[in-house]
Amino acid sequence: MIVGSLVALVTPMREDGAVDHDALAKIVDRTIEAGTAAIVSVGTTGESSTLDVAEHTEVIRRTIEVAAGRVPVIAGTGANNTAEAIHLTAAAKSAGADAALLVTPYYNKPPQEGLYRHFIAVAEAVDIPQILYNVPGRTGCDMLPSTVERLAAVPNIVGLKEALGDLDRVRDLVALGLEGFALYSGDDGTARASILAGFHGDISVTANVAPDAMVRMCAAALAGDAELAAEIDADLAALHRVLFAEPNPIPVKWALAEMGLMPAGIRLPLVPLDEMHHEDVRAALRSAGLI
Repeated sequence: MIVGSLVALVTPMREDGAVDHDALAKIVDRTIEAGTAAIVSVGTTGESSTLDVAEHTEVIRRTIEVAAGRVPVIAGTGANNTAEAIHLTAAAKSAGADAALLVTPYYNKPPQEGLYRHFIAVAEAVDIPQILYNVPGRTGCDMLPSTVERLAAVPNIVGLKEALGDLDRVRDLVALGLEGFALYSGDDGTARASILAGFHGDISVTANVAPDAMVRMCAAALAGDAELAAEIDADLAALHRVLFAEPNPIPVKWALAEMGLMPAGIRLPLVPLDEMHHEDVRAALRSAGLI
């Protein structure tokens, strides 16, 4: 089981929107050197919704190549079309991914039985460890703990990224007592409390800009050192907030460009961070000692 801070990596792009593979290699190295436990490639933060299938697979392949076995690479392969999710997951396996992250189908709002059958179909079609991803704020669909419990019985469904941001949900999931099943926060603002409550780590946006601090915070929480975890998290609190001032990954990509780590490119329909947020993001970066 992977534990600790897992980065939900951005996909660097040049000003014209083309993927910048050189910048990608640099941020992969930076994140690994900071001690991250794993890299999630081409998830929501990696702009999976605007990469075509060839680009999607190539970013995963390049991330795996640069990581060179130093940490696991988890490929974002979710879709609201079950056949497409199977295709992307198979492509990720062929590229050498260690696991896949599959978001609940968005827009079409499947019921709980539809979610169950969707994930079962992908798990049966592609023999690779699979992590479910629940993010109702983006998908319009909430996968309930009872459905997670059913799916956890499938051998290659090995974990859940829960991004509801509700500690009652965290406690309900922990109470299921799913042995060997990883529970990850997908909400940086509640990650510390979630790990202290029994989660195994955080799939983090903040870890793009502050990978070392997120590694240390998660490690402290996993060790049950609530005081140290809170101390580290206090320096990150402003980042957790401002990196969601506009829809992810708009603020985090702007922050990384401000830090000189990559160009400022982003694809429509997303646009660069509104100027009204620039100073807030700079202040949060300064507060965390990053600029």
